[in-house]
Amino acid sequence: MVDQQLVLDFVNTHHRLEADDAFTTPAGLAAWLRERDLLSGTAISPADLREAKEVREALRTLLLANNEVDVDTAPAVELLDRAARRARLEPSFGLAALVPAAGGAAGAVGRILAVAHAAMADGSWPRLKACRARDCEWAFADHARNHSRAWCSMRVCGNREKVRSYRERHRSTS
Repeated sequence: MVDQQLVLDFVNTHHRLEADDAFTTPAGLAAWLRERDLLSGTAISPADLREAKEVREALRTLLLANNEVDVDTAPAVELLDRAARRARLEPSFGLAALVPAAGGAAGAVGRILAVAHAAMADGSWPRLKACRARDCEWAFADHARNHSRAWCSMRVCGNREKVRSYRERHRSTS
């Protein structure tokens, strides 16, 4: 099983509940990638930033689908396929993994995509989900035995959803 935390951390660079985005500038993206040893010395362009954010949201869409949220995954898959081609992901039999032949931002994003691909290949991908709460969509790993986790946190999103559902049921019966 691969370490999917990199994918979760990448998706969670945009925190919707907090209205916080670590990738507001090319420098922000570069810093995040360098902190994880995914990028060395290469400048990030505004186009690189836009593409990284698109990849992030495409991954989030697939994580929402893993959580049984009705989303159209086809555009996300197409976008991720294009990003993988830009990264020139190639098999490395010595590492038993996909590795990006491209450098710079494309290669750095390619390393994240390689982790997602490995999770799909080893069967651990369905455990990666995004919170069903549309104002949250925080990425998390579902470690429940029956894969039933729906929210990032029962204390926050789960509780809000249960209260909302309760109110709707009681409003319709009054």
